[in-house]
Amino acid sequence: MILVRVSNSVTLTDYRAALRTRGAAAPVVTSILARLPVAMIGLALLLYIQRTTDSFGVAGLVSAGNLAGVAFGSVFQGRIMDRVGPTRPLLVVSGIFVVLVAIEIAVIESGGPALAMVPLAVAVGTSEPMTGPASRALWTLLLPEGRVRDAAYSYEAISMEVFFILGPGLAGLLVTMPWAGTGLVAGAVCMVLGSVGFALTPAARAQRPRTDSSAPAGSVLGALATPGMRSVALAAFGFGTVLGMIEVAVPAAAERTGHAAVGGLLLSVLSVSSVVVGVLYGMRPWPRPMHLRLPALLFAFGALVMLLALPGTLLGLTAALLIAGSLITPQSTAHSVALEAVAPEGTATEAFGWVITSVTLGAAAGQSLSGQLVELQDPPLSFATAGAIGLVLGGLLWARRRTLLPARAEAPQQAMI
Repeated sequence: MILVRVSNSVTLTDYRAALRTRGAAAPVVTSILARLPVAMIGLALLLYIQRTTDSFGVAGLVSAGNLAGVAFGSVFQGRIMDRVGPTRPLLVVSGIFVVLVAIEIAVIESGGPALAMVPLAVAVGTSEPMTGPASRALWTLLLPEGRVRDAAYSYEAISMEVFFILGPGLAGLLVTMPWAGTGLVAGAVCMVLGSVGFALTPAARAQRPRTDSSAPAGSVLGALATPGMRSVALAAFGFGTVLGMIEVAVPAAAERTGHAAVGGLLLSVLSVSSVVVGVLYGMRPWPRPMHLRLPALLFAFGALVMLLALPGTLLGLTAALLIAGSLITPQSTAHSVALEAVAPEGTATEAFGWVITSVTLGAAAGQSLSGQLVELQDPPLSFATAGAIGLVLGGLLWARRRTLLPARAEAPQQAMI
């Protein structure tokens, strides 16, 4: 007999209660400003360099470097925030970020070599203020464990999907301005203003480091040293890989049909269904036990993505994307809520940083693999491969499902299986 914490379903009332919690208004508003450019900075940098150098090769290298920096910075900053709170780290990295963006722009404008732009892009990504993990961790201070806190985590995931819809569109729009670097500067200013504002809110300044951390002492992996965290990271990596492959194959499919301009719009369709279903799914999540939910969602996502290989028209692909996109936000929310059970005490910010890192690295791997596949053959091969990867990793996660069981169950929220 195993005692398992069953994640509660949430209602619209729970969402309202979370956002109206005392002390939450200022962090919510400032974190929106800080997180809006998260999907904008890398693309704006890529488009800026491509317009300036007329080289997709150089732009791709620089963008990949920025992505790698974000992957490292999310964990590094999260670990520091868990030790000293979010205020000082966010203020420091915001200042560093401004300086590094200015240097990167100077190198680009002066026609500097890729050898200089790539490491600078890594540094820019590393120094991007990680307000997202800090915002997610702050809910543990503002709310007790239960449905309302789960609603807050669901809000975090849904809002990120909205930002991933708006960010690329804004980057694409601003690159058409008289100066191609407008999007990069606008995104950086928005991120810094929001991050500094968040860091100075009373709730953020009141957050204190936990002294009872159960993370293995001296471990380089930190929160990731626990089996449950590695399983959540695997789920996030699989999710990011499949999504990254879709993000390359969809524009390629649009280009092959002679409608390259609609590629970005099709990806937005994917995110729109994700947000709508994410809200509804949060009200009736299934499977209820989290250790079953994570593998089930990844496996189902892989199965739905394989359907993208079937349509022969863009209209059919659009319909398939609406169906496949329905499981994006449910997975993002599940990753966040699962941390409640598996993250060591005192590592909330770092733990969410590992989720971001896993998704980012998965997306990078997926985009690279998908790019090769669409060059070898038509995009359906990439969609089929992405789906197969989701099925395989979902199966592996199922084999590891018991590592997702909480170390201790709490009496009001127990179920026996």
